Amino acid sequence: MLEIGAGTGTLTQALLEARADVTALELDPDLIPLLAARPELAAARIFQADALTYDYASYAATGPWRVAANLPYNVATPLMLALVAMPNGPERLILMIQKDVADRLLAAPGTAAYGSLTVAIRNTMVTTRAFTIGPTHFHPRPKIDSSVVVLTRRTQPLVAIADPARFEQVVRGAFAYRRKTLANSLCLALGLDRAVIRHALDACALEPEIRGERLDLADFARVADALAAERL
Repeated sequence: MLEIGAGTGTLTQALLEARADVTALELDPDLIPLLAARPELAAARIFQADALTYDYASYAATGPWRVAANLPYNVATPLMLALVAMPNGPERLILMIQKDVADRLLAAPGTAAYGSLTVAIRNTMVTTRAFTIGPTHFHPRPKIDSSVVVLTRRTQPLVAIADPARFEQVVRGAFAYRRKTLANSLCLALGLDRAVIRHALDACALEPEIRGERLDLADFARVADALAAERL
């Protein structure tokens, strides 16, 4: 188990009591001596490290692993995306994140919360919300609610993606201009000619006036493959 953000070691201790093999990361150098001084945490490997630059590949080389973290709101999304996308990534992530990010992970096509984050995570992970926590349970008290979510890696992605780079471009482009149609958004975001976009959408039996938020994972994969076939 890799714990990101050990803090004062409350979760670290609980993980050890659950017989987990714990490596804990903590960014604040002032907390490292405090953690090291707690005898009940002696079995954990504790490192002062930045979660955004930590060498996860080396850690993953030791075998299957999981992540537990109370993620700072400003790093939750990029860190989640990096961990999910990496080779030999964690088989499960148990994360406390802000509620609106959890809402985005669980959103259905056509809803306001549905976006590129939803699509990026859903293809490889099954996401469930364990519970939601109000601001009164934190000190200092935040102004928003938090949720604990569990992301479990699928044995196989929901859809096969022939060109992952193109797929990511299409997904990001589709949501770059949410008030515009899919064709217009992709034209603006990807810098492609509208005729090329129209041809790809026709090949996927999608109306050019449809908005990106109406597409599901399979639709995005088909559009990405159709654009890749244009040899752009």
